[in-house]
Amino acid sequence: MSFQQEVIRPLRYMQPSVWGDQFLIYNKKAQLADEVDRLVDDLKEEVRKDILAALDVPEEHTRLLKLIDTIQRLGISYYFEEDIDKALQHVYEAYGDDWNGSNPSLWFRLLRQHGFYISCDVFDNFKDEQGAFKESLTSDVEELLELYEATHMRVQGETVLDEALIFTRTRLAEIAKDPIRSNSTMSSHIQEALEQPLRKRLPRLEALRYIHFYQQASHNESLLKLAKLGFNMLQSLHKMELSQLSKWWKGIDVPNNLPYARDRLVESYFWALGVYFEPKYSLARIFLTKVIAMATVIDDTYDAYGTYEELEIFTEAVMRWSVTCLDMLPGYMKLIYQRLLDMYKEMEEILEKEGKTDLFNCAKEFMKTFIKGYMMEAKWLHEGYIPTTEEHASVAYVTGGGSILITSCFLGMADIVTDRSIKWALTEPPLFKASSKIGRLLNDIAGHKEEQERKHFPSSVESYKKQYDVTEEYAYDLLHKQIEDVWKDVNRESLLCKDVSMPILMVTVNLIRTLEVLYKDNDNFTHAGEEFISHINSLLIHAISI
Repeated sequence: MSFQQEVIRPLRYMQPSVWGDQFLIYNKKAQLADEVDRLVDDLKEEVRKDILAALDVPEEHTRLLKLIDTIQRLGISYYFEEDIDKALQHVYEAYGDDWNGSNPSLWFRLLRQHGFYISCDVFDNFKDEQGAFKESLTSDVEELLELYEATHMRVQGETVLDEALIFTRTRLAEIAKDPIRSNSTMSSHIQEALEQPLRKRLPRLEALRYIHFYQQASHNESLLKLAKLGFNMLQSLHKMELSQLSKWWKGIDVPNNLPYARDRLVESYFWALGVYFEPKYSLARIFLTKVIAMATVIDDTYDAYGTYEELEIFTEAVMRWSVTCLDMLPGYMKLIYQRLLDMYKEMEEILEKEGKTDLFNCAKEFMKTFIKGYMMEAKWLHEGYIPTTEEHASVAYVTGGGSILITSCFLGMADIVTDRSIKWALTEPPLFKASSKIGRLLNDIAGHKEEQERKHFPSSVESYKKQYDVTEEYAYDLLHKQIEDVWKDVNRESLLCKDVSMPILMVTVNLIRTLEVLYKDNDNFTHAGEEFISHINSLLIHAISI
């Protein structure tokens, strides 16, 4: 007598999408009136004249830097990319490392953000004869805040900035609690900066925050109006893209066909939007969203449903990458595999026309490596093996997704991705590894407690606890310190990589910033918290009142 053995699966309950189908239909409004387009063009021209006027007068260069900073924080720098590049190049050529204007912290932060590796020696002037930071710095709260923001552009070995961070963080925390020294607006401004410095903020979320702040303060009316109009025009484009993606995702029907997997299309689009929000990256955003959404389903298949034997078969099929492998797969895996092949085939046809087959092949190979990493995690879990921190890193940083996500980001960026950029990506440079490491550590910290409630591949937290015999809290602190150190590496690589353009480098920086938002307090990608839901509502549902 024969009988079929029941398959025991590592199931978990997965919350449904909190968004339902609300983004499925995009009610395209009438085209923006010609007068609105003309108004935007007129406002842009006003701002451009202001940049040029300040550029021609050395005494106005501090004001020029403040103007550029405001433009960037209002989220409209994509209107003035060439003007800003020329202005900062001019400032760099005029002063080098010897800035003699006011507000050296702003000068330092802006130039480093744009790839100029200027010296941090200017901050030695902030110290007294005993080598401590002057207490007189605390008399100007805005200047102190600028110094705090500048410290987040530091690289390894810049002790003066490490010390400046401790000094400013401590003094700002004290000022924020003192009603005599800071009003409620300034106190809120300080607390937001302490929680998440500018270097780690997503440009779209900073634009929302700063438009409100700028409106309350003394402001340039043209800049404010342009920021509001620009935000709403972009939001309309983003809603259209999300509607298109929702129709594609509806065809997969995750809740019914793959109920064990996370139905997280909107969160995947937020991720892509964090990487680049500008109009010219529409195709790139759409493809990156598909990669993230599918990678999430694959992650859940390895983590929460597939048996070890099924996962071996799926891994082999991915390595072969051929439609002929469909017949060897279990029923539920056929849908995943077919959609994966279709998704890449669609992008391959576009990139062939652009002459970027090498980039496509690179992204596809990283997807294979990514899935191979999941198989190694499944193998260790199957064998009950807890890897050392070094062994864990060798695999977990692959499944952290830096390489697959960054190369996927490049697909659809058109001519901005040059042959030199592709060669750089093929070497799997330090920036890729830094992104993977931060992503893995943030994910492990955010999801650690939930993952320990079931059989799961051990996180970085568990590996540290076992190898060094430390408490959970101590392991968290160690990992947070590692994240801070990796940010220094990100800053350094952003300054040293001369083979690729700044937009390419900013893809990686913005990817890491997005991870900081998604996993700041908990796993918002899996379990959207109130603050994250508010982000989606503000970016993709509610327009700004003009």
